Amino acid sequence: MPKKIAVISTIFFKYSHTQHMADRILEGYGYLGRHYMPDLELVSMYVDQVKDNDLSRERSERFGFPIYPTIAEALTLGGDKLAVDGVLLIGEHGDYGRNDKGQHLYPRYKFFKEIEAVFRDSGRSVPVFNDKHLSYDWDEAVEMVDVSRELGFAFMSGSSLPVTWRLPALEFPLGVDLREAVCVCYGGVDSYDYHGLETIQCMVERRGDGEVGVKSIHAMRGNAVWDALDACAWDEDLMWGAIARSNTRKPQKEDRIDAYRDRDDLRKAVANPVAYVMEYNDGLKATNLLFSGFADDFNFAGRLGNGIIESCQMYLPMPPRHTTLASFFSPLMYNIEKMFHSGKATYPVERTLLTTGQTAFAVESLHEGEVKLETPQLAVEYRATEESHFWRA
Repeated sequence: MPKKIAVISTIFFKYSHTQHMADRILEGYGYLGRHYMPDLELVSMYVDQVKDNDLSRERSERFGFPIYPTIAEALTLGGDKLAVDGVLLIGEHGDYGRNDKGQHLYPRYKFFKEIEAVFRDSGRSVPVFNDKHLSYDWDEAVEMVDVSRELGFAFMSGSSLPVTWRLPALEFPLGVDLREAVCVCYGGVDSYDYHGLETIQCMVERRGDGEVGVKSIHAMRGNAVWDALDACAWDEDLMWGAIARSNTRKPQKEDRIDAYRDRDDLRKAVANPVAYVMEYNDGLKATNLLFSGFADDFNFAGRLGNGIIESCQMYLPMPPRHTTLASFFSPLMYNIEKMFHSGKATYPVERTLLTTGQTAFAVESLHEGEVKLETPQLAVEYRATEESHFWRA
C-alpha cells in the first residue's frame, strides 16, 4: 500500500528542488531503463511562498491533493492528529535573505520544529527527510538530530551527491586505509560547497573503524588558495587526480587537450577560488576546492595507505545548468522511498550532521578572516552502512 506523504516546502517553481522531488512522487522517473512509479502518495502540501511562477496550485488541481495554510494542517490533513506516513521537508529556494556571514536563512529548523510539535501532540511520529544540510546554525542542527533520536523516528537529510552515479563506480570497502582526500568542484560558499563536502564525506566515512569527526577547518579564498597550493597545504597529485575525472574541465590553450597539469592555466581559469582544508580527529586530511570556471562537476580523489590514488566523478547530468530533468534527484528519491517504507534511515543522518557543521564552520572561518578554527564540536562519530547506496545502473 502506498505511503501517504506530506510535502513541506519553502517554494514550488520550475526547476526548484520541490519540483524535482514532488514531481517524482506524482509522475515517477526513469529507473533501470524503465519508467518507475514510487509506491508513495502525495496527500498534502504546505508552500511557504507563492509567487507568479508557482506550480503547487496547478499540481494540486491536476493530482487532487490539498494545499494547507499551515504545516500542522498539512500533517494532520486538517484534523487533530498526525495523518500521514512520512514528511518531505524541502527548505531550499525562496526569498529568505542572508545573515552577515552570507548564509541563506532558510527556515528548515523552523519547519522542523512545527513538524515536531505535531508529532508530540499526536503521541507518535513518522520518518522525515530534510533536503540538503540541516540548518545554517550548528546548534539547531544538533537539536534536530537529538529530537529524532528522542522521538524515535527515522531521519535522513543531505545531498544527492552520495547516491548519484559514480564514474567509475568506486566504492571503498569498510575499514579502508585512507590517508588524504580531495574534492574539486564548483559553486559558492554556503551553497554548492556543501555538495563538495558531501562528496568527500560519503567516501571518507568508510575508513578505519568508522567516522570520528573533524578536528579543525581552515577556509580561504582568492590568492590565499594559490599560496596554500604553493605551500603544499594539500596533496597536489590528488587535486590533479580529481581534475582528471572531470568532463567539463576548460582547457586554456588552443593547442592542448585536457591531459596536462598547468598551475598557470588553473589560476587564469578560476577567478575566485575557495578552499576548505580539514583535519579529522584520526589524522585524515581532506580538502574541498571550489574551482568555478575550471571544472563544473564534482570529482573525488583519495590516497590509500599503500600510496595508490583512487578517484571518481559524482555524475550530475545537468548541462546546460538548471534546464534539465536533474536526473540525480532520482536516486535520492529512491533512497528516501526506502526509508518511508522501512521506517529506517537508508544511511546515517550523522553524515549530514557532520557536513552541516563543516559548512557552518567553514563559513565562520571565512567570516573571521580566513583563520584556522579548532572544531571540537564536530567530534561526530558514526559507522557507515555496509552498502553505499549509490546508483550503479
